[in-house]
Amino acid sequence: MPERDRRRFPYPLHPAPGGLLIWGSTVNADRLCRLTAGAPRSWPVVVWSSEGWYETHPMGAAEFIKGRADGRVSSALLGDMEPDLAPWFNTFRPRTHRCLQLSEGPLAHPERLLILREALAPTTDRGAWRSENGEMGQSCFATVSTDWMLTYDVSRPHQIRIEFPPEDREQVRRRLFAAVQLMGCEVLRITTADGIALPTWDTATDEEEQALISSSIVGMKPADRSAQSHRCDAALSGGSG
Repeated sequence: MPERDRRRFPYPLHPAPGGLLIWGSTVNADRLCRLTAGAPRSWPVVVWSSEGWYETHPMGAAEFIKGRADGRVSSALLGDMEPDLAPWFNTFRPRTHRCLQLSEGPLAHPERLLILREALAPTTDRGAWRSENGEMGQSCFATVSTDWMLTYDVSRPHQIRIEFPPEDREQVRRRLFAAVQLMGCEVLRITTADGIALPTWDTATDEEEQALISSSIVGMKPADRSAQSHRCDAALSGGSG
């Protein structure tokens, strides 16, 4: 509610006049915005960091992304990319989030990570970090052909977090559980991204069910899409169809 604390939040939020229109975010929860003041073609990009700081760039969203990717646009709030890591940008799409908490198993973490990435190959790096004592950290990567995004945590109990298109749920379950077995681990617990325990992998939250319905409707022919939308509306309202 920025209007309640203008010192902390100097801008209103869209659709308020001159408000910030959020169009993207970073892996660190920084928000990327357009400042909707003046003609739309002149709206600058405003970086709104997760710590509450702001930074303005006099350019459009596409130019900002391209400039960050090729190194022309720097940002004191976003920081620099890792020197050996290629920049990337993921377009928005509905995704299902799952977290598998695992037993330790007999292998060391680097060996388990290698097995996991080989089982889901081809993959591409998305960055990694380690604490000074090596007891905490995570490795992030994405699958190239299926657009799944994974984070493998070093912390104990260690865990795999994965985001994937909802229609890939069964394929992800099959390949990911096979990889865990090759790693010499057992799945101890399955949760959502918010830590809500699920009885099975296939248990879907209400939000995930809606995302699956939406993604299936997008791929339909117009006539079939209209009929399916009618059936969904009827089901949601308690009717039949």
